[in-house]
Amino acid sequence: MNSFGRIFRISIFGESHGPSLGILIDGVMPGLDLQVEDFLPDLEKRKAGAKGTTPRKESDMPIIESGVFNGKTTGAPLMIRFLNENTRSKDYSSLISTPRPGHADYTARVKYKGYNDYRGGGHFSGRLTLCLVAAGVVAKKMLNANITASIESLGGSTDIESKIDEAIAAHNSIGGVVKVKIKGIDKGLGEPFFDSVESVLSHLIFSIGGVKGIEFGLGFRGEKLFGSEFNDKFIDKEGHTDTNNNGGINGGISNGNDIDIRVFVKPTPSIGVPQPTFNFKTNKVEDLLIAGRHDRAIILRIVPVIEAVCAIGLVDLALINKAYN
Repeated sequence: MNSFGRIFRISIFGESHGPSLGILIDGVMPGLDLQVEDFLPDLEKRKAGAKGTTPRKESDMPIIESGVFNGKTTGAPLMIRFLNENTRSKDYSSLISTPRPGHADYTARVKYKGYNDYRGGGHFSGRLTLCLVAAGVVAKKMLNANITASIESLGGSTDIESKIDEAIAAHNSIGGVVKVKIKGIDKGLGEPFFDSVESVLSHLIFSIGGVKGIEFGLGFRGEKLFGSEFNDKFIDKEGHTDTNNNGGINGGISNGNDIDIRVFVKPTPSIGVPQPTFNFKTNKVEDLLIAGRHDRAIILRIVPVIEAVCAIGLVDLALINKAYN
């Protein structure tokens, strides 16, 4: 549903063009220093404005509704809300009868029997990742690890700038791969069978719209190796290995080495090129030219979101492990 986590538990709410959206976080340890200013660096990384991102600009100023008193977390549920201030809902009126290819318009209509808020994708909009970034800021404060994500390639090329220019010139969109490295994570995190590190992080990462693939360590590139080549050999009593093909995880449990992840983000479905789609009013397949303001490469704004959800998943696993011990 719209909640995730065992101890560090998040519940997300809102729509792209509704009055506001936000997140409720339970399991926050008391006594953390937490100010509005703490959220701004990560929220800024997710903002639009750079070449290849949507022209829609929002202030994205967090409103802390509860869970903080005198600049410290209280241990009570923490609620953070954001206002939607720059919407153009009329751009989406055609979606009632002509669902956009690649978007959730059709599936949302089917699942919610036509009562869903279709404006800007409604509850399925990438706008809601703003809430995940906010929760990630809190999770990072509770986690003893360093999480960094960056774009490895765009459209199969490491020349990011030229691929963005290419997509803009073609009125099209482009996807790519984000690489993630997590350093300093504690050993022993992960709960077999169904809450392995891979299971929890994959669950959260796949909740981000546009994510279509994930691999840990060498991943699919290990297909050509024998077991003798793929295996990571232990080289000391601390559990360090000579390679990291398994991505810092054995049997679903962190082994103390870096956790390495690669994530594929698909091209943004909304493009400035006519696309055939079924028109539910005319009962015909017709060309649709999508109006509105959209990203040419949504991957440019997903990087801080991936960092955030990794922190959310790992802090929950750390708290479960602490309770277990």
